[in-house]
Amino acid sequence: MNNMEAVTEGILYVVGDDGITVIQLAETLEISEEETQQLLDKMMLEYTENETRGIEMVNYGGRYKLVSKAISHPYCQKLFERTETRPFSQAALETLAIIAYKQPITRVEIEEIRGVSCDMMIRKLLARNLIREAGRLEVAGRPFTYEVTEQFMDTFKLKSLDELPELPEYGNSREDEELFG
Repeated sequence: MNNMEAVTEGILYVVGDDGITVIQLAETLEISEEETQQLLDKMMLEYTENETRGIEMVNYGGRYKLVSKAISHPYCQKLFERTETRPFSQAALETLAIIAYKQPITRVEIEEIRGVSCDMMIRKLLARNLIREAGRLEVAGRPFTYEVTEQFMDTFKLKSLDELPELPEYGNSREDEELFG
């Protein structure tokens, strides 16, 4: 793998499920769109032909991303079935709560609320089928939006999201008046 391929692979890993367009990658690598397309085509072919790798590159809607190959899906499913009985981490619970209350919501919006990156947590929650992609926003970059799944509802024994506890209101309480009044 040459240096440009290694850099591109790293970029594809970092952008994760959002993927990247030829134009974005060309601007980042500071090469022409034609050179970028040739690089991506070559890499896609290498990933497809190399049966010793567990990932492949795909192009969905003009966005390139790395995904696991179908051969690994049954094993991933088995792994997550075993870990389903494990308790949720604080980060997982926070991310799930934000999505449940604010859905549909983008990764960036979740990160603004939590104050930390949540790309890996979203991947884990997607893999455990607790959240799903709900669509894309019609704004620059067309980010994915996320919502909870029926599996989430089953896991937390909810009939509807209306059963979630009310969130406290901030900014209108008597305590705020006393503190700032």
